[in-house]
Amino acid sequence: MKKILSLLLVFVMVFALTACGGDEPAAVDPNAKSEGVMTYAEYAAAELDTEVVIEAFVQAKQSWWEDKATVYAQDGEGGYFMYDMACSEEDYALLTEGTKIKVTGYKGEWAGEVEIMDGTFEIVEGDTWVAEATDVTELLGTDALADHMNKFVSFKGMTVEPSVDADGNEVAFLYNWDGSGSEGNDLYFNVSLNGETYNFCVESYLTGAETDVYNAVEALNIGDVIDMEGFLYWYEGVNPHITSVSAAA
Repeated sequence: MKKILSLLLVFVMVFALTACGGDEPAAVDPNAKSEGVMTYAEYAAAELDTEVVIEAFVQAKQSWWEDKATVYAQDGEGGYFMYDMACSEEDYALLTEGTKIKVTGYKGEWAGEVEIMDGTFEIVEGDTWVAEATDVTELLGTDALADHMNKFVSFKGMTVEPSVDADGNEVAFLYNWDGSGSEGNDLYFNVSLNGETYNFCVESYLTGAETDVYNAVEALNIGDVIDMEGFLYWYEGVNPHITSVSAAA
């Protein structure tokens, strides 16, 4: 009798553990907002220079200097660029990829780039989320591209076109927009699709000279066909901050 009871007890325990082990974690809702927080649509519709309150997940940190941080964040519908957000160096270390933050600031625009200025933030404990790149290749040259501003995006099958350096030579990239820099500065390079040419950037504060993408752009040749990922920054038109480059699939 004791053996039978022991076997039954083992069976019940195994069944319970199997049932628990079969549970999948609940999916994160990247659009979930706290009370009083704007949806992305409400943020997009807000007038410039008005106060905005958003919640989003950190996707990349661009820089920290003198207790101010510049950060890309995203929810399930859109991207946000926090420029010079108040942030201690200790708190900057906590802004890891996927961390959810609540930001209060003012919606601003500079050279076409829509951003949150004079912001403060708090970390929202709980779920983390990292966005997959949205392919916006076919939107290049259309007004619809701006709807994806500051999101993590991808571009496929684009051809490296020549840039002209300070000596008049055709090259695959420039250090600084005018070729006046040297290794460690921003990289600028031209790529084309369907007969139109666009200027893309590797922002050295975001991805510096020690990163794979910086080295990949330094190794480009005119005529290479490449795929890219990055953040859809805007400066007098589309000027993405590219974070990865590879040969076109």
